[in-house]
Amino acid sequence: MSDLRDLYQEVIVDHGRRPRNFGPLPTASHHAEGFNPLCGDRLTLHLQVVDGVIAAARFEGAGCAISTASASLMTEALPGRRVDEADALFAAFHSMLTGPDPVPPAGLGKLEVLAGVREFPTRIKCATLAWHTLQAALHGAGGPVKTE
Repeated sequence: MSDLRDLYQEVIVDHGRRPRNFGPLPTASHHAEGFNPLCGDRLTLHLQVVDGVIAAARFEGAGCAISTASASLMTEALPGRRVDEADALFAAFHSMLTGPDPVPPAGLGKLEVLAGVREFPTRIKCATLAWHTLQAALHGAGGPVKTE
C-alpha cells in the first residue's frame, strides 16, 4: 500500500509543479473565480462549452500543491464530457473527499490520486476549490466562489 501512496504523492507533486491546461482560454464561453481564504489559493477557471459539451478547460491562478494538482487533474478530465456528466463527476469527487465511504466511487480515474486528502480535513477545501469553481462556471453563480 505504501507504493501506491508514493505513486499518488508523485502524481500530485507532478501536477502541482507542472500543471496541465494552465493559462488563458481565449475561446472560453464560461468563467468563474475561486478563492480559498484559509490558505490563499486563487484560481480562475475558463471553459469552452459547445452544444452542452465541454470542449476545453483551462485555469489560471496560484495555490498550494493540492489545489493546483486538483485543478490540473480536473481540467484533464473535463473535455468531451456533457455538462450533466461534469456535474456527476463533481458529485463523485466531492463524495470521495467528504462522504462517509472511504472507498472512492467508480469512474474517477486519475482523480482518485486525491483520495488521501480526506485524511486531512483542512486540505479538503484546497482540493475542492477548483470543483466548486467549476459548478459556478457551469451554472452561472455570481461573484467569486469562496471555500469559507
